[in-house]
Amino acid sequence: MNLLQIVILAIVQGLAELLPVSSSAHVVVTEKLMGLNPSSPEMTLLLVLLHTGTMFAVIVYFWKQWRESFFSSGTAFGKVAAKLIVATGITFVVGEGLMKAITHVFGHGQVIEPEQFFGRLDMIAPALLAAGILILIAGWMDRGQGSAEAGDGSPRPCLKQASILGAVQGMCLPFRGFSRSGATISAGLLMGIARKQAESFSFALAVVLTPPVVAREVLRLIKLRHVEGGAALSHALAPGLLGMVLAFLAGLVALKWLSGWLERGRWYWFGVYCVLAAAVVAVLHAMGL
Repeated sequence: MNLLQIVILAIVQGLAELLPVSSSAHVVVTEKLMGLNPSSPEMTLLLVLLHTGTMFAVIVYFWKQWRESFFSSGTAFGKVAAKLIVATGITFVVGEGLMKAITHVFGHGQVIEPEQFFGRLDMIAPALLAAGILILIAGWMDRGQGSAEAGDGSPRPCLKQASILGAVQGMCLPFRGFSRSGATISAGLLMGIARKQAESFSFALAVVLTPPVVAREVLRLIKLRHVEGGAALSHALAPGLLGMVLAFLAGLVALKWLSGWLERGRWYWFGVYCVLAAAVVAVLHAMGL
């Protein structure tokens, strides 16, 4: 993997991760087009680092909004923290349950590592299609409701709604192509949560979820001896540091784009894109990519 490939993957990841179009699907297709193996340990570790870069982009972008709402008082922080903790717990329960179900169905009881699905375009295409349809439904139902202009007292997720969003997020974890942000924001809109609040809570969930997922992936790679010893780990991490910075910068651009379209009632256009992308991925799979 050369420097140009790292730059391309970082930009693709940074833009697609924070837009509701599934970064994993775009990164996998990009890797295949460049002749790289999405299932290799090097690619898996790079993807982890790129996710870290986009997580910091989310924190920087939403910090002012979160400071004024989530951190406005001890009571406000306690309420949102409780919702995030409950939702994240449900995410892991649902995600682990789905992975065990997948193992039972496709692995006949044998352990299946997540990266074994990374290069499966035949699984990515229907996941993209499902995400696109969900975004289309939410976008069309939300058009003209004016929730983007709602102020600080606009509808926010209650504990029940936060739990549902956590479950939706958990459903996204095993499936490359089923956009986490697309699914959670769309679910929030369908439940009547204001656009800004649905977006804010969705990405707050992402910030809470990312560190344990990143740590789990790194520990799993070490345990499986994909990367051996501290020196080897440092060597494997080094190429990803530049990618992490580029993913951070691209992520800021993507968040500005997403917020603008969401607040202007153009959310459904992301659904149109996902449906078209699903068709392209299906064609690439049929061509043997």
